[in-house]
Amino acid sequence: MPATPTTQPRVWFVTGAGRGLGRAFVAAALDRGDRVIGTVRSADALADLQGRHADRLRVLQLDVRGRDAVRRVVDEAAGVFGRLDVVVNNAGYGLVGATEELSEDDARDHVDTNLLGPLWVTQAALPHMRAQGSGELVQISTVGAVGSMPLLGLYNAGKWGLEGFSEALAGEVAAFGVRVTIAQLGGFDTDWGTTSMRFADPQGTYDGLRESLFGTAEVPWPPTAEDPHPLEAPPGRAAAALLEHLDRGDDRPLRLLVGDNAPGHVALALDRRREDYSRDARFSWPADPGSASPGPAG
Repeated sequence: MPATPTTQPRVWFVTGAGRGLGRAFVAAALDRGDRVIGTVRSADALADLQGRHADRLRVLQLDVRGRDAVRRVVDEAAGVFGRLDVVVNNAGYGLVGATEELSEDDARDHVDTNLLGPLWVTQAALPHMRAQGSGELVQISTVGAVGSMPLLGLYNAGKWGLEGFSEALAGEVAAFGVRVTIAQLGGFDTDWGTTSMRFADPQGTYDGLRESLFGTAEVPWPPTAEDPHPLEAPPGRAAAALLEHLDRGDDRPLRLLVGDNAPGHVALALDRRREDYSRDARFSWPADPGSASPGPAG
């Protein structure tokens, strides 16, 4: 039987809260009457919301790449309102570059932010959630964690890694009353693909591929370049979907598809993977009910 949706105010901790989706999560939680600790890189990023919700919003500066700093800030956040009910790992950015083009700095900074940052935040939040016997860990992922796209391979890899440890995490913490949500987002109208996007130094070898995928070989792409994948949905819709999901209680999946185009992207990616596996005559889909259970993944 579905759990009764909670109406009690929650305490949120949201990383990357200064703009885009993170800001939308903060605003939606405040509109609901909840309390929020938002972490930002720029101290005044949420000044307008702070002015309207001074008693329910605390803003802390944090770079999620530093494990010790993350632990200090999460511990401080837990003391602000006395608990942590919803932790949203939202901080991250996109990276465009062919595998051959990526520098060591490109790779390390991206993995430190998009994969290890959520890991450090999760590790820091768990002792507080275990102590209170409840909590929601929300990992902001993407439909790109199911498939992949040329020139976005490292971004895909970071989100695949995020989903890998998060699925295992869900089984590790369930007994403590802690739930995990992997939010797989489709396209939303944020600056993810514009001012927040980073680019590896290009090699002319891949200019034709860039042109075919993005409509331009210029790096960074010009603001007037035609976007082959227009991002139309406002970020507030993603925030509303997350709130609705959390209010479902126990009657909800591990993965939350967010955005009208998300289910189609996931279905296409899974179908392509199934077709590839099907080239092995031993593979069947779905697995035969009487087949032996697979062992641990290698």
